[in-house]
Amino acid sequence: MDDAAYARARAVANPAPCVFEKALLAGCATCELAQRHALAEREGVACPSPTARINCATLLALLRERATFTLRLPGPGEPLRHARAMQLQCGGLQGLCNALAAPEADVHRMVMQAHARIDSLLDLPWGGIARDIAAWQARRRR
Repeated sequence: MDDAAYARARAVANPAPCVFEKALLAGCATCELAQRHALAEREGVACPSPTARINCATLLALLRERATFTLRLPGPGEPLRHARAMQLQCGGLQGLCNALAAPEADVHRMVMQAHARIDSLLDLPWGGIARDIAAWQARRRR
């Protein structure tokens, strides 16, 4: 299957993909709302809650904005390379987990916990989260 056909089939099969799909598939985090599915020998993750998806999209946009200088990311609207997207998602969720002292990196629970403790996601300790993003490294191949 070519990539264009796969992208079309994926858009039909999964109209609401998880914002942190890369991190969930890599095992960096979990989400109590995630619904996994298979398509053409690949795995995808869907988010059934529109509200949770908006909250996660907001968090990811803030992670990207706050880590732009640290990771030398391209401007807004430009796509990220896979390695940088992984570093942003996995490192950002690990940093959020550390900042909230959460027992596990469950995306939905951490976002809800952040909203409960702090009035706005803008008030998170972004310095520590940005350090965790910069420090995150992918597993080495054997």
